[in-house]
Amino acid sequence: MPLLETSPAADGSNSKFGRIVNWFRPAPAIPRKSPEEIAAAYPIFRWRIFEATFIAYAAYYLVRNNLSPVQIDLGQAMGYDKTMLGTILASSAGAYGIGKLALGQFADRSNAKKFLLTGLILTAAANFAFGLSRNFPMHVTLWTLNGFVQGMGSGPCLRSLAHWYSVKERGTVFGFWNVSHNIGGAAAGIVAAQCTEYFGWPSAFYVPGALALICAVYVWFRMCDTPQSVGLPPIEEYSEGRQFPAGSQPSERELSLREIIYVYLLPNRVLWFLACATFFCYIANYSIIDWGPTYLREAKGASLTTGGLGLAINEGAGIFGMLVMGWLSDRVGGRRGMVSALSLLPLILGFQALMMIPAGMLWADLIVFAILGFFSYGPLMLMGVMSIDFTSKKAVATAGGFIALFGYMGRMVEGQVIGWLAQHYGWKAGFDCVIGCTVMGFILLCFTWNTRPRG
Repeated sequence: MPLLETSPAADGSNSKFGRIVNWFRPAPAIPRKSPEEIAAAYPIFRWRIFEATFIAYAAYYLVRNNLSPVQIDLGQAMGYDKTMLGTILASSAGAYGIGKLALGQFADRSNAKKFLLTGLILTAAANFAFGLSRNFPMHVTLWTLNGFVQGMGSGPCLRSLAHWYSVKERGTVFGFWNVSHNIGGAAAGIVAAQCTEYFGWPSAFYVPGALALICAVYVWFRMCDTPQSVGLPPIEEYSEGRQFPAGSQPSERELSLREIIYVYLLPNRVLWFLACATFFCYIANYSIIDWGPTYLREAKGASLTTGGLGLAINEGAGIFGMLVMGWLSDRVGGRRGMVSALSLLPLILGFQALMMIPAGMLWADLIVFAILGFFSYGPLMLMGVMSIDFTSKKAVATAGGFIALFGYMGRMVEGQVIGWLAQHYGWKAGFDCVIGCTVMGFILLCFTWNTRPRG
């Protein structure tokens, strides 16, 4: 099914816009390889897809999380207070949530490779422009644009992984794949802080932008679209060990936008619970990412490098947290909602401990940052896997975008409200708000306590 359900004449295929639309269409199926070629090629292509999407998504985080470690330096250079910095963060978060839903619908019906690398090029351009700009309205506009085009990242990755990995292995695969954003986020903290310290705050956007362009070239040469586009059978057929007849094969039917929304999205009760829970869980998670380095520097006397190190430790601990939570959810029969809810309880204690640790004990603060990272990333990853478990592989980007829209609405609120509370009432008021949101996330996830993946 074409990306836009129109005839060639109607979609303007002879126009410049029509040629662009056609370029993004899913890659067509080609004649199927022989059984021997399939057996040899399938594992190689599966690894290539995992590797390319992993590296690309890490690169997306490199050009998204590079603002928070240098907020103070940007604010001092440009005269921005916490409320203004919070506005930049909030505008980007809201645009990212909208972008993931709006662009996810196109990602479900596009060539994953082309969609993914185009997003990398656009977000790199937004970073270059942000580093060159020197006024507040332009910074808000550019970081909002960056947030929106960042929505081109997860959709094609989800589409690719859903087409190349079966349901029975999805929990493990997505647990490892989600490590990509921790690596990208940790690298963003280190790269941005080091670049700012030696070359000034604009370099915190130039260098990650250049790295994103390099990754876009890598994706072009390494990635492909569906198994059928390279002469291989669908993953459901391959994973069940069936015989693979040689010759041509029909491509799978792509879903229409109406089917995706009215069959797989809006009537799905589990997705609605997950979306509402994600709103509050994003506030808990991203309060540390967006404001953690700033809190350490202002309230605990940390240096620029130590603040960036705190973010890196948080992201690194999140890697182990996701792997453990993913493994644990498989051990309890796929009850990912239960594991996610229980993971939020240590966060409440962690946020309280962060406020109680006196200044001068940065080692203790960094330990708490690790605990918060370990328990905060698991629920976000598991809720993403649950959104895929309860929909079609032809609608995973839209389902993921729907969940992310609520999540980044939460991050938009977090970026604006936490900064405002810290500015006017102190850091304790900001952390009290985060604790309340964590409790709300726990209550909502309890409604998914017994849900299990279908099929």
